[in-house]
Amino acid sequence: MATQLESARTQDRNAPSTTVAQVPAQAEPALDLMELPQAEEAAAMDAMDARALSKTLFQRLKSLEEGTPEYSYVRNSLIELNLALVRFAAGRFRTRSEPMEDIIQVGTIGLIKAIDRFDPDRGVEFPTFAMPTVVGEIKRFFRDTSWSVRVPRRLQELRLDLAKATDDLSQRLDRSPTVAELAERLGISEEEVLEGMAASNAYTASSLDAQPDEDDSEGALADRIGYEDHDLEGIEYRESLKPLIAELAPRDQKILSLRFGAGLTQSQIGEELGISQMHVSRLLSRTLNRLRAGLLVEE
Repeated sequence: MATQLESARTQDRNAPSTTVAQVPAQAEPALDLMELPQAEEAAAMDAMDARALSKTLFQRLKSLEEGTPEYSYVRNSLIELNLALVRFAAGRFRTRSEPMEDIIQVGTIGLIKAIDRFDPDRGVEFPTFAMPTVVGEIKRFFRDTSWSVRVPRRLQELRLDLAKATDDLSQRLDRSPTVAELAERLGISEEEVLEGMAASNAYTASSLDAQPDEDDSEGALADRIGYEDHDLEGIEYRESLKPLIAELAPRDQKILSLRFGAGLTQSQIGEELGISQMHVSRLLSRTLNRLRAGLLVEE
């Protein structure tokens, strides 16, 4: 291993333009896996050793045919050698709620994409090329999966723009900006600003069973927002009454509608229908007794 690393360093310093990649692939004999630089000790390598060996492996990767065991071995070795880049990028997101193992796994996907797209002949160092891809993959993961409620990507991006504009205006104005000021800063309507603010509430969610702070005398959130809705019982009765009312005569339905819908008195209903107030009282009493009896039968 030491001989291979020294050879890789010497090649990188003294003969950067003379690499294995310059030998035509068809002229190269079949390779034995043991002839390739070994990377089992990648975790113990320092950054300089890993970078030197990576350069050699990238040049070798260009000369191999995709899908062969040799190609897979070199590609996997490059992944192992450069996992430190993923861990470094993932460290920027350690304050997020997602497990670090998941962040590293997503970042490794970005590393693999960077390895597959990297061209060593362009003269760019691989860490410089790979870091934006790794970070971008991690940011995409948070953008697509970390919201408590799924919202359109347009609103996700609007939330970020609002956060930046709010910080800038707060520093400049020495106070919280208004909706109109945010709309003017971003060149959007006030309705869009309010929509973006509402979408921000979907990023994180609080558990109904979450316990309050020590200095909070109230109970859990579920105890504070829950209450008994007495109207629910009325809804049940109204739904049960609908088929019974449909069986009534049209005049009886009209009396019920005027009395309990329009709020008219019995005298006003009598004037509306051209009958006496006493007649209205008898009809209403008979109708209510019929409906009451129907409800008791249903139960």
